[in-house]
Amino acid sequence: MKIGQVAEDAEVSVDTVRFYERRGVLPTPQRRPSGYRVYTTSTVERIRMARALQKLGFTLEEVIDALHAHDAGVATCESEQWRLEAVVDRIDAKIAELRRTRRNITTTMDECRAGRCRFTPTQGAGPEKANQ
Repeated sequence: MKIGQVAEDAEVSVDTVRFYERRGVLPTPQRRPSGYRVYTTSTVERIRMARALQKLGFTLEEVIDALHAHDAGVATCESEQWRLEAVVDRIDAKIAELRRTRRNITTTMDECRAGRCRFTPTQGAGPEKANQ
């Protein structure tokens, strides 16, 4: 199977396939005498698995580590649980950060409504006061 077919079947770009090769997500493919890479259907499945892990929130490094554990035959649901927990922890931290940001925005909006706008050089000086 050629790289274009792999990309099409895995629903990614050819550049993504090459990127995954460079980063170690995919094993180095065999080459024909002409220099063309030769892929197997397992490459498509591996790309799909990598994409699924990324959609779960895994970083690329975590995807690579998980796939290497799978390749070594040591990956089980129990042994890989910590990876999922790390993703949940990261998501929880992002949620907390977004909540803080939201609170800051609503506070800023409330201040603007009360005439204490953070966007003007002096508090309470709107455009009409600046022109006087």
